[in-house]
Amino acid sequence: MPLIDAAGTSLFYDLTGPDDAPVVAFSNSLGATAEMWDMQAAALASRMRVLRYDTRGHGRSPLRPGPVSVDDLADDWAALLDALGIASAHIVGLSLGGMTAQSLAVRHPAKVRSLTLMATGPYLPPPENWNARAATVRAEGLHAIVDAVLARWFTPAHLASASSRVDFYRRKFLDNSAEGYALCCEAIRDADLRPVLGRIAAPTLVVAGADDPVTPVAMAQDLRVAIPGADVAVVPRSSHLLAIEQHAAVTDLLVSFFERVEGRALRPADGRSFEAGLGNRKAVLGVDHVQNSLAKAGPFAMPWQDFITRAAWGEIWGDDRIPWKTRSMVTLAMMVALHREEEFKLHLRPALKNGVTLDELQALLLQTAIYAGVPAANAAFRWARDVLGPEADAIAPPTSSN
Repeated sequence: MPLIDAAGTSLFYDLTGPDDAPVVAFSNSLGATAEMWDMQAAALASRMRVLRYDTRGHGRSPLRPGPVSVDDLADDWAALLDALGIASAHIVGLSLGGMTAQSLAVRHPAKVRSLTLMATGPYLPPPENWNARAATVRAEGLHAIVDAVLARWFTPAHLASASSRVDFYRRKFLDNSAEGYALCCEAIRDADLRPVLGRIAAPTLVVAGADDPVTPVAMAQDLRVAIPGADVAVVPRSSHLLAIEQHAAVTDLLVSFFERVEGRALRPADGRSFEAGLGNRKAVLGVDHVQNSLAKAGPFAMPWQDFITRAAWGEIWGDDRIPWKTRSMVTLAMMVALHREEEFKLHLRPALKNGVTLDELQALLLQTAIYAGVPAANAAFRWARDVLGPEADAIAPPTSSN
């Protein structure tokens, strides 16, 4: 797990893409982690150098004791770029990450090639709400607010239709440090960037979710007016975490904006490249798993890692004729039939993130009993229980066919 010292703050980061491509750097929302940018990272990995990280006190970035301000978070981001030898980047931040991006553009303007501000504002009152939220998580933990947070992050339609995928972000939220979350609530409470917005000189795109109750479209329009030359885009059918809920539309906006700033087209997407495969592999199996696999490979196994990344994850998982949910179901079924326990377990949670529901998983394993044999299905039900534990029982009883 790569941690880097960024001027005294230890930050988890992930860097994927061609060494000679323009850099895009992403910063996460309050309560989210680098994984909120999975789909953008996968889509851009063969075209740009993609950097994402966990804000201090979030995910795998340790908590740094003491109060924190949005300016401190901006300095963390600048120090991370310095530590990685990145002179400037296309800067993208959402919510708290968007406030951090505003501060970065003011405090470290030379590092900002362009600025994309998503679902954010320069000032998010009232302070009483942030005090109450910080007090609640300190006293009761993140479980006390997770349902309310998810209701703000996603539209009701997305919560209903993508429940297994939403559960992935629920787990990521709950894995955060409660104190880290509370300190960042207080950073938002104390932030007021309105007086300095006129100093932002980078080309700026402001993006809002049409159904966002936290940072509504009117707030995006205010940013557009306050930042010289800024443009605004509204993404339909999306709430606060629009980069997840409408990831394809958001990626298209980013590519168009980056090409305009660069004054040229980005390099063509190369689905067969190692970088493209690596982006897909991280998006499906998880950043931690892939980073660990590559770190442990060594000279002997690295050609194998190169091969499977290009062939399996670039050419096959990058073939959009079959959606990832379907590929996950096919993969699980084949692992049951071939009795490949390790690979079945590896792909089970990613399948849920890709949209496979527990009902569909149960139906799939029942079908394997007919076509792969009862012993194979019996083992698969046991493997699923090993991975999911009590979560496996969060399933509606099957309806009678009589």
